[in-house]
Order: sequence, then C-alpha cells, then structure tokens
Amino acid sequence: MAINLKNKSEIVKKYGKNDKDTGSVETQIALLSEKITELTEHLKSNQKDFQGRRGLLMMVGRRKRLLAYLKDKNLEDYRNLVKKLNIRETK
Repeated sequence: MAINLKNKSEIVKKYGKNDKDTGSVETQIALLSEKITELTEHLKSNQKDFQGRRGLLMMVGRRKRLLAYLKDKNLEDYRNLVKKLNIRETK
C-alpha cells in the first residue's frame, strides 16, 4: 500500500520546488492524494478492512487541513494545486 520510491520521486519532482523537496505543503498534499487513491482502490476489494478505512479517513483529514493552510497562505497556489490534482471543483 505504500508508494514506491520511483513513484514518490516523480511526485516530488512534479510538485516540489526541487528534487528533494518533500516538506513543502504542495508536495505533502500530492503524496497524500496518491496514497488516498491507492488505499481507496484497496478498500474496494477489501470491504472489511476497518483499520485501512480508519487510515484512509485520517489521511483525508490531514490533506484537508493542509489544503486549508495553503488556501489561507496562498490562494493562487491552492487553486492551481486543486486543479492539477483534480481534487474538487473550484469556484
């Protein structure tokens, strides 16, 4: 269920400021979105995995908080990131 190293480095290159920028808000949101997608696919075939479901809800909550932080700090970056990740409809 973990993101493999190659996929993680591609996400960091795409959304980070440089190749080793794993701490920026944009990169953290992108990595969480990838994990959420993978875990959602896992839960479609394993409906009784309640600990996995709990982990998914925790990741969604963390991503929501990071998105709220980014929205407060830089609205334009928030809108661009939401559009790139196709997370939700923007107003």
